[in-house]
Amino acid sequence: MLATQTIGNDTTMPPVLIVHGLFGSGRNWGVIAKRLSDTRRVITVDMRNHGASHWEETHSYHDLATDLADVVESLGGPADVIGHSMGGKGSMMLALDRPELVRRLLVADIAPVAYSHTQVHLVHAMRALDLTTIETRADADRLLAEAIEERDVRAFLLQSLDVRARRWLLNLDVLERDMELITGFPAVSGRFDGPALFLAGANSDYVQPQHRPIIKRLFPNAKQAKIPGAGHWLHAEKPREFEAAARSFLNG
Repeated sequence: MLATQTIGNDTTMPPVLIVHGLFGSGRNWGVIAKRLSDTRRVITVDMRNHGASHWEETHSYHDLATDLADVVESLGGPADVIGHSMGGKGSMMLALDRPELVRRLLVADIAPVAYSHTQVHLVHAMRALDLTTIETRADADRLLAEAIEERDVRAFLLQSLDVRARRWLLNLDVLERDMELITGFPAVSGRFDGPALFLAGANSDYVQPQHRPIIKRLFPNAKQAKIPGAGHWLHAEKPREFEAAARSFLNG
């Protein structure tokens, strides 16, 4: 089963499961999880091929949904689910494949569609880093800067570097090979009739007006909202606003 961390012990409401995006881990969501844990039991996961979880030879969204279903069932299900980017697609697939395991679904800045962008260049940058020369995270950042200009992107990626063991906590080979599956979304025929919120960053272009018909077909009761001043990493850029929106929706 996936590696998990549980914060809070209130069992009067269903647990909240938080699912991170590509190259991330559950620890990326520590601040949001801790804040929401004042009234809810919150579980963060490391997805397969990420963090402390197992490495597998496949990374399809049906696979990710099955992994998440195992976690929810271990919690006694159903759960409220928050998923960002890749984790949002995995969470949507969970709701479509196993709707009985999801009470409320919050999808953060992603739609159930295929995207044309790729993150393979980040895989190449991480793989090109000579880890034998790394003594500190600052060393890694300095070398990674030769390939990745954006400091916040480097900081995010370096959260998945075990400096002492000189290894990435990411299955880079499988993530690169299955990148089209990750940026894509499979053809599905199911639907999730429960409450769903598609929460986007106002400065992000991941959720477009033309995505509304497919969202409404798969998630008939979906509502959409935007966080002003936030981009794709809306939970990190506007944590208070994200927390407030999540709390309002999940407790509604």
